[in-house]
Amino acid sequence: MGFTSMKRIFLYIYRAIRPATSHHRLHLFWIFAIVGLAAPWGCAWIGDFRLFTSTSTCTVNSIYDGDTMRLTCGGEKVKVRLYCIDAPEMKQKPWGKESRDYLRAITPETVDLIRKDKDRYGRIVGEVIAGDPDGNDRESLNLAQVAFEHAAVYPNYCKDERFYQAQRAAKGTSDGIWEKPGEHQAPWRFRH
Repeated sequence: MGFTSMKRIFLYIYRAIRPATSHHRLHLFWIFAIVGLAAPWGCAWIGDFRLFTSTSTCTVNSIYDGDTMRLTCGGEKVKVRLYCIDAPEMKQKPWGKESRDYLRAITPETVDLIRKDKDRYGRIVGEVIAGDPDGNDRESLNLAQVAFEHAAVYPNYCKDERFYQAQRAAKGTSDGIWEKPGEHQAPWRFRH
């Protein structure tokens, strides 16, 4: 909200409370009613904003498939959907199992989670980073899944160009999910 908008709101409130006529008291009533009703959502939005931009160091509990894992972050157990990617479903043999097994192989016991969003199932959508926080060998596991042909970019939920570049390079190898055409290259179609 810009300075001009804030100034207008302030002037409106000031004018509403300055005169003590019943007409102006009604304006004051509605202002406080709206603020009172909006406050819980405003606080929730601020909390969600903090959630979506935070980074946590987490312990890996389990990896279900190539784009979903369970972590413990600060004592809280969370289910995480890897941001920007969609891996073949476990029913899509052999690609689902290969994708899960590769993610298990490259995932250390402790990772950093960059929270991006929350999906409709209540899972945290995030980017999972492996490697020493102070070192140069940090790696996005999400990006590695795409770069090493075990997941596709999920175009409906990804605006990050790094993932598209990695997918273009991976397609050129004709390995992994790009070995032969099929729905394993677009798991979102397989699910629907």
